[in-house]
Amino acid sequence: MKIGYCRVSSSGQNLDRQIEALKAEGCDRLYCEKVSGKSMANRPELAKALKSLDINDVLVLAEWDRATRSMQDGLSIIQRVAEKGALIKVLDRQWLDLTTPIGKGILAFLSALAEDERLRIRRRCQEGLKIAKAKGKAFGRTPALTEHQVHEILERKAEGESVRDLAKSYGVGSSTIHRVCTTDYRDRNSVQKTRRKSA
Repeated sequence: MKIGYCRVSSSGQNLDRQIEALKAEGCDRLYCEKVSGKSMANRPELAKALKSLDINDVLVLAEWDRATRSMQDGLSIIQRVAEKGALIKVLDRQWLDLTTPIGKGILAFLSALAEDERLRIRRRCQEGLKIAKAKGKAFGRTPALTEHQVHEILERKAEGESVRDLAKSYGVGSSTIHRVCTTDYRDRNSVQKTRRKSA
């Protein structure tokens, strides 16, 4: 099935030319809209067109710059089409006819570029975390209670004070008081405090 998509950026503009091109291409269904193309979130009909795709369907775009406003935006659309097992054809960009053998090769190349970029981003993040940890930076949320408060809670709990009263006294939930009474919480709290002192 061929799914057509066209867009203009304002209500005063006309979609007729794009619609005629999509019909001439033999599109079975059309999604058209008159909205700004600044972001994917602003294009509900494009989202519907992408969602409607099935395996071996073809998303036909009347004009490339009407569907996308940046290279990253375009790669995102192509990736979403590929994830559906579908293909894409752009009527005003012959080299973006991904239904042809050459076009499929271009799709594979673009997908490889996107995957390489994801790997590089992940590697940079991991390297940054490693450096930060080596410098003693602590990650995660700051404990809701200080070490002094934890000791106080343990003493008051040992004297028979209820979890509910303790939670109210320290302005935390009952589940926090239950966690404080576990060895795991006390050990983690102590480690985080040590890291902050050495940072």
